[in-house]
Parts: sequence; structure tokens; C-alpha cells
Amino acid sequence: MSKSLKRVARMLDASGIVHEILEMGEETRTAAQAARAAGCHIDQIAKSIIFQDAANTQTVLFITAGGNQVDPTRAAIVAQTELQRADAATVRAQTGFAIGGVAPIAHLSSPHAFFDPRLLEFTTIWAAAGTPRHIFSISPAELLTISGAQLTDFTSQ
Repeated sequence: MSKSLKRVARMLDASGIVHEILEMGEETRTAAQAARAAGCHIDQIAKSIIFQDAANTQTVLFITAGGNQVDPTRAAIVAQTELQRADAATVRAQTGFAIGGVAPIAHLSSPHAFFDPRLLEFTTIWAAAGTPRHIFSISPAELLTISGAQLTDFTSQ
């Protein structure tokens, strides 16, 4: 088991939240791949999108439904700072995860996080578990709580 996957599993176990981690036979780097592998609607995939402020001093996590896109203008408004997409090196350094396997929890450095209300429309959602081949199931309300995210709308209309 990779260090990244262990970190996610430990956090889920410590939270006492009922969850299931699955190793998929195919990559789950994209929301569409993850939805196919999990046999669920694309919006049941909780994508973890990392931005950084213009000064490169902090990262911001946007947990969004798989079919939604983070609107950079709206994201900057809710984060109250200018934002740019974080590059792969920043994502790895701040989260401990490679792009395509970024979990919404268990980051090396706790980012300020925002949560897409669309995810709350489902009983169960799936998110990356720290690798491109592992996903975990969780209720959206529990993910909102454990991630420490703020519920707000930041997606494209």
C-alpha cells in the first residue's frame, strides 16, 4: 500500500466514518474514468481541484462534482484572493498526492477548502484515495465535515 493511500485510509479510519476503498482495474485519473469504474453518475465523483494564490503562499482546494467545472472568477471571489491553477509540483508538495490521485482529505498541508453543493444531492459519492487507481466511497455530508470545507457555489453556470 502506498504512503498516500495509507494516509487517506488512516484519516478515514480515525474519523470513524463508514467508507469503502476500492482498487480499480483501470486508472481513475479523470471524473469520467472514476465514474465508469465505480458504476455511478459522473457528478457522484468528488474532484479535488487545487489552486494557489497569485503570491504562491497558499493552496486552495475546491471539491466539486465530477461534471462541474471550477469557475476561476467565482473561485477567486469565494477564496477572497487571486487564484491560478497549481502546477503538478505544487500539488505534490502541498498535498502529498500526484495529480490524478489527489484525495479531498489527508493533505500534507491543510488547504482552505470549498465544497460544491451539487455533491449533497447524492447519498454516496466517490473520491480519489491518494492514487490514480484507488477511490473511496463516503456520504457527502461526512466528506464536507472531514474535509473542513466551506459549502459554497464556485462552479461555472
